Amino acid sequence: MALPPLVEPAAELTKEEVERYSRHLIIPDVGMAGQKRLKNAKVLVVGAGGLGSPALLYLAAAGVGTLGIVEFDVVDESNLQRQVIHGQSDVGRSKAESARDSIKEINPFVEVRLHETRLDSSNVLDIFRDYDLILDGTDNFATRYLVNDAAVLLGKPYVWGSIFRFEGQASVFWDDAPNGKGLNYRDLYPEPPPPGMVPSCAEGGVLGVLCASIGSIMVNEAIKLITGIGEPLLGRLMVYDALEMSYRTIKIRKDPNSPKITELIDYDAFCGVVSDDAQSAAAGSTITALELKEMIDAGKDFALIDVREQNEYEIVSIPGAKLIPKDRILSGEALSEIPQDKPVVLHCKSGARSAESLAALHKAGFKDAVHVGGGVLAWIKQVDPSLPTY
Repeated sequence: MALPPLVEPAAELTKEEVERYSRHLIIPDVGMAGQKRLKNAKVLVVGAGGLGSPALLYLAAAGVGTLGIVEFDVVDESNLQRQVIHGQSDVGRSKAESARDSIKEINPFVEVRLHETRLDSSNVLDIFRDYDLILDGTDNFATRYLVNDAAVLLGKPYVWGSIFRFEGQASVFWDDAPNGKGLNYRDLYPEPPPPGMVPSCAEGGVLGVLCASIGSIMVNEAIKLITGIGEPLLGRLMVYDALEMSYRTIKIRKDPNSPKITELIDYDAFCGVVSDDAQSAAAGSTITALELKEMIDAGKDFALIDVREQNEYEIVSIPGAKLIPKDRILSGEALSEIPQDKPVVLHCKSGARSAESLAALHKAGFKDAVHVGGGVLAWIKQVDPSLPTY
């Protein structure tokens, strides 16, 4: 079911704008009225990363008059495999400024507003308030629930996308939708998954081109909402499998048991990075990468265990580390492979997975086991910068 246009039309298009958007203007469903609505629209994109990159480029090319960007990170070389709004010369620069410059190169008629800050409960309402529509392409659950709850409190619609390895998802959420069939992200996912259960893209990887596939769908939904054409994904979850090249849609229904959102909460605590058990295990049982180096240099006899996956181990590893993936430790399958007659030191990429593994070892009787805070990334930064990061 189509929804009323989200935005009123701008007063006019200039001669240059008519020429630029001519391929839109000759589509009867868009036409002059639709393009004027795009010109008058204010759209906020949360994140200028994998999904934000193609979304910002195509929103700008489509003629959205005002684009806001929430982004506090800097461009890293590992971003360039999928974050196409940035280039080699942007490495080390602010992602927000890099995205702004690329947008201006594509469409100088677009006003770009930068919000170079970490989105949280203290600033989200003030940032969202001035925009008609939000696009959320973030990759962590805490920010997703924050975006959702802020949008609900302000009565704003937003387009959501998610990617992992070869699969992507997209939907539209609008709790106050004028057709009376409003939904929000909590109707799809009432609670976040247990900490450590769903790996991030940084842990599990993502096929770079998948960002373009899902990002373009998000822009398509944004254009439909702004202009009032077509049937948006409100009440439907679109799932894309790049390996099978298949799209399927799943109906989403309002959860009658979902509590009414009346305020913002502590989203990091709500979602959790690691479980309570892992936090307790890590307290007092965490060493630094430099302390690990001192143990190695001193010739201490201990078992250094890498709990990442095989493909990560092949990218980079700490010398002397034995690979035992986290899942094999949590299941108990690998406990017999861990020596009980010497100290045990665990590490992963950044410390989260090793903390979960540490909790399992402590419960299994390995009371003296410790883990490396910051993982192999800390080792590279503090001990051996010649190694590659990922």
